This record gives sequence, C-alpha cells and structure tokens, in this order.
Amino acid sequence: MTVRLEADTVGMLLTDVSRLLRSAFDRRINAANLGVTPGEARALIQVAVNQRIKQADIAIRMGIEPMTLSTYLDRLEALGFVERIPDPSDRRAKNVVATPAADGVLLDIRTHVRALMDEVTAGHDAAELEILRLSLKMMRDNLHDLDRNPAQGAAQAQGTAQADRTSS
Repeated sequence: MTVRLEADTVGMLLTDVSRLLRSAFDRRINAANLGVTPGEARALIQVAVNQRIKQADIAIRMGIEPMTLSTYLDRLEALGFVERIPDPSDRRAKNVVATPAADGVLLDIRTHVRALMDEVTAGHDAAELEILRLSLKMMRDNLHDLDRNPAQGAAQAQGTAQADRTSS
C-alpha cells in the first residue's frame, strides 16, 4: 500500500500560500511598471527593512544564490536605489543600504503590497490577523532555532518518525 499524506497540514498550507503569494507579488510588480523587476523589488525590500545588511545575508533571506542577488544589486545600484559600503567588521564583505532615491519606488512597492495583502487577508478581522502574525513569527523563530541547532531538530524528527511507524 502506498502511504498517503495529508494535503491541508500547516506545512503544506504554508508552502502553497508562500508560492501563491510570491506569484501574485510578481504579477503586481510587473503590472505596476515601477522600473524594477519583482526580484529587484524583493531585494530592495530586504535592504530597506534591514539597513546595512550584508549581501550574503540578503541572499540567505531571499533564498537565492549570491550571484543572482549580485545581479539584482548591480541593477539597483545603477538606478541609484542602493549603495554598497564596506563592512567595518569584515574587509571582504559589503553592506548594502538604500539611498533616498529609492524612497519613491519603495513607497510604490508598499502601496502595491498593502493592496495585495488586503485582498489576500479579506474575511479576517484585525484580531485574527494579529494572531496569525504572532503565530508566523513564532514559527519563524522556531525555524531559526533549528538552523542554529540542527542536531536537535534531527533528533526530534527521528523520534517522531519512530513514533509514527509504531502507531500505524
């Protein structure tokens, strides 16, 4: 017998929502003709949220290869939206900052993101959205903890798998 997995688990739903949200964001940014691609817009958002962030950290946060990010940053730098500055604690690293020239496009991106999120969260009241936001933050923190201690996560996963096999 082939094992069937559940489709509406929290993990599956988060994966689907993330993929669908990214696609909707890409369509909005493309349609808005802001002069940046969706990838460049995501990179610019990361820089604006995390001023003086290292290029390597942006790539990790975005889940993309450093070379892909470098292409985005090259274009954003050519547009005058970001600046690469030396990292005072690491001569080899560059930190990225948004420039005042990026303000207009960042405000446009924020307007489009807010409109999209209003549509995505339609039917939820403010209290429900706050509970969702806090739950997602907790999940993100838990995942960061697993990244910092992968052996602990592996041990827990092995124990869960063993329990699933014995309960079947």
